[in-house]
Amino acid sequence: MSDDHTQVQEFFTGRAADWDSRFPDDGPAYRAAVAELSLAPGSSVLDAGCGTGRALPALRDAVGPSGVVLGADLTPAMLEAATRAGRGHDGQLLLADVARLPLRTGSLDAVFGAGLIAHLPAPAENLAELRRVVRPGGLLALFHPIGRAALAARQGRQITPDDLRAEGNLRSLLAGSGWRMTSYVDEDARFLALAVRRD
Repeated sequence: MSDDHTQVQEFFTGRAADWDSRFPDDGPAYRAAVAELSLAPGSSVLDAGCGTGRALPALRDAVGPSGVVLGADLTPAMLEAATRAGRGHDGQLLLADVARLPLRTGSLDAVFGAGLIAHLPAPAENLAELRRVVRPGGLLALFHPIGRAALAARQGRQITPDDLRAEGNLRSLLAGSGWRMTSYVDEDARFLALAVRRD
């Protein structure tokens, strides 16, 4: 495992046990973001970097009982917290690195990634891997339950011009990884960028 992966694992391992209790009011924001994907019943979707699985219930409701919901995370402690919260009933939990997903090419209709972009060790390559597992015309949602400015304020830092989630930077990054950004919202209450896989 690379140093970048080890650092991500260590960061989230120490926070897994109380992650949900630290952010108890995010559920409606997750549901609203999932709704923006307009997933059809029977669709296949991956929650990439699923953490404690907070998106899984909304994803399951969107695709229905005939759909496939997968939650992949690099950190065992996060998946254990998801299981304790009962979210393994909403989707299949996978201990997996988004840089090398154990999924067939073109097997998914959509990927949902909450808080994901800031933790990707090689963003262009990692987004290209997410593209690989999505069918042509499939969707990607990059979400955070608060916007860039609110998150920076929470963390006591300033937004810098090289922020990957800035609209121009993200549009270019996605384009270079085989995606076309179709919408971008950065408000205090949420960040949501949607993209479609280019053929």
